[in-house]
Amino acid sequence: MSRKESPEINAGSMADIAFLLLIFFLVTTTMSVDAGISRKIPQKQENPTDIDINERNILEVNINKNNELFVDGKTIQLNELKQIAINFIDNGGGLDINKQNCDWRNGNKISSSSDHPTKAIIAIKTDRLTTYETYISTLDILNSAYTHLRNKLAVKLYNQNYVSLVDAYKKSNHRDKSIQEKIKLIREKYPLLLSDTENGN
Repeated sequence: MSRKESPEINAGSMADIAFLLLIFFLVTTTMSVDAGISRKIPQKQENPTDIDINERNILEVNINKNNELFVDGKTIQLNELKQIAINFIDNGGGLDINKQNCDWRNGNKISSSSDHPTKAIIAIKTDRLTTYETYISTLDILNSAYTHLRNKLAVKLYNQNYVSLVDAYKKSNHRDKSIQEKIKLIREKYPLLLSDTENGN
C-alpha cells in the first residue's frame, strides 16, 4: 500500500505579496505631523544698542509645577492675564531709548510700571513640570494682548485694524509696499518683547 504524499503549498511568491502590501500601506497611510509653535526669532541687529533694563520694565509671568500663574508675586487666573499685559505694555510711564515720549499709548503712566511700549518686556518663567497646554495658553493670551494694542493703533492711524492689514499684505503676495510700511510702523510702536525661561529646579 503506497503512502499518499502531502501536497506542498508554493510559498515562493508570498514574500513578494507581503512586500507589495507593505508598500501599499506606507503609501496610503497618513501621518499626523505636529505643526509646532509659530514663533519667529528676531533678526540680529546690525548696530545693537545697549538698553538699560529697569526692573519696572519687566513683567514676570511665572507658571509653577501645578500650572498656577503668578504675576508680580500674586496668584492670578489665566483670563486675567490679557488685561494685565495690556496695562503693562501700554503704561507709558516714561521715555523710550531716544528720550521720546509715547504719544500713542492709552495707559495710566504708573511710575512703578513700564516706561514705554518699546521697553516693556514680558518674561515667562516655567517649571519643568508645567504642562505644555498651560504654557501654550499663556503664550496665546500674551500674543492676543499685543494684537489688541496693534489693532487699536492701526484703527487710529489707518481706519483698519492690524490683523486685516496683515491679511491684505498676504493676499498681495507680500508685494504691496504701502501695507508693508504700515505693518512695520505698528510693529515698531508695539514690538513683541517676549522671553521665556525654565526654572532650574
